[in-house]
Amino acid sequence: MLAEDSVLLREGIVGLLGRYGHEVVSAVGDARALIAAVEEHAPDIVVTDVRMPPGFQDEGLHAAVRLREKRPVLPVLVLSQYVQRTYAAELLDSGDGSGVGYLLKDRVGQVEEFIEALHQVADGGTVVDPEVVRQLLRRRRDPLEQLTPREREVLALIAEGRSNSAIAAELVVSEAAIGKHIGNILTKLDLPPTAGTHRRVLAVLTYLRA
Repeated sequence: MLAEDSVLLREGIVGLLGRYGHEVVSAVGDARALIAAVEEHAPDIVVTDVRMPPGFQDEGLHAAVRLREKRPVLPVLVLSQYVQRTYAAELLDSGDGSGVGYLLKDRVGQVEEFIEALHQVADGGTVVDPEVVRQLLRRRRDPLEQLTPREREVLALIAEGRSNSAIAAELVVSEAAIGKHIGNILTKLDLPPTAGTHRRVLAVLTYLRA
């Protein structure tokens, strides 16, 4: 079962799997269709993208976690364009942690490696992209260690409730520079845009915990 919103990549993966003797019982382009198709076809393994319609946030991953809540032994291999530590951790925590994989999409281009990962996950193994492993290990460290001294200073002022203009005045820089610093802070703290969350508040909470 394949879920990928890019038609070209979806068709490419279908053709690739077919050449290696695997049958794709259904290939869909959004998370809702993924859940419905799994219910209908009961596949041996699900391969899904993380970001899919309608919000292009983490719909694919949430669908995968929901499916594993219903069927804890359902093997799931997730493909992602970027390393998202929170996404990876949520997937690996689903079920009993077996039969899951998290790979960057670049691995699809390394055909033998991708097919081997697919087989391992289908057989109940756990496969995590080496870059994701590095990011997960970094998660155990002080989350603020990645920030520059100036970015820490900006975050401290945000935690005091200062606006961008007030921070700019305090540090004698432009508001555009402050906006750039804040963007860097949110990226380094692994706070991607998601519906229903305020990343500035989450950044402050991370600062206070650290």
